[in-house]
Amino acid sequence: MRFINHPLDSLLLVLYSTNMKKNTLSNKDIALQSAFTLFLTKGFLATSMDDIVAHSKVSKTNIYYYFKSKEELLLAIVNQLIAHYEQRINYIVSQTELTVQDKLEAVLHILSDTIEQNNYLGGCPFLTLYTQTPIDAIEIRDRIKVFFEKQLNGVELILAQGIARQELRAELPVKQTATLIVSSIEGALFLAQASNNQDMIKNLFPTLASMLK
Repeated sequence: MRFINHPLDSLLLVLYSTNMKKNTLSNKDIALQSAFTLFLTKGFLATSMDDIVAHSKVSKTNIYYYFKSKEELLLAIVNQLIAHYEQRINYIVSQTELTVQDKLEAVLHILSDTIEQNNYLGGCPFLTLYTQTPIDAIEIRDRIKVFFEKQLNGVELILAQGIARQELRAELPVKQTATLIVSSIEGALFLAQASNNQDMIKNLFPTLASMLK
C-alpha cells in the first residue's frame, strides 16, 4: 500500500492556506500568514515589521495590537506549525490497519510535502526557523526542540508497533533506528532544497524500507 493521501491532508491551518481569500480572514490571521511566508522564504532575520505590513496590507498599528514584536509573531507561527504536524503524525501512529512501512512512508510524506515545503530556505520549516531564532528566544527554541523530540518518539512508537506485530525483527534497536530515520528525513529535506533536487527525498523511503528488512 502506498500512502498518498489521508483525511488530515486537507486539514491545513490558516498559515498554510495560500489560496484562501484574504477577505475571509481577520487582520490577525492575515498578518500571521504574511509573516509565515516571509520568515520561511526570506528569513526571520531579514524580514522587518515593515515587510510584513507591506506584504499583508495590514497597518503596523493593527499588527502591534496583536503582536508586540517579531518574536511574538514567530512564537505564534511555531505553535501553529507544531500543532499542525503533531496532529497529522499522531493520526498516522494511531492507524492500526497500516503496516509499519505504510506509517513510515506517511510520516515522510507529511514532512516532505512539496506543496508545504516549497521555497523554504532550509527545506524543513522547523530547521529554517530554528537556525534563525535569536539565541535569547528561549521559549521558541525550546518549543522547536520539543517538537523534534516528539517526532522522534512517534517514529520509535511506530517501530515498536512493527516489532510487536512481527513486521520487524525483534532485535532491531528502536531508539537508534528512529534517530537514523528522523535525521535522514530532515537531512534530505535540507539537501533537496540546497541542491534543488527533489529526488533526494523520493529516493529516501526505498532506502529506509530496505534497511528495515
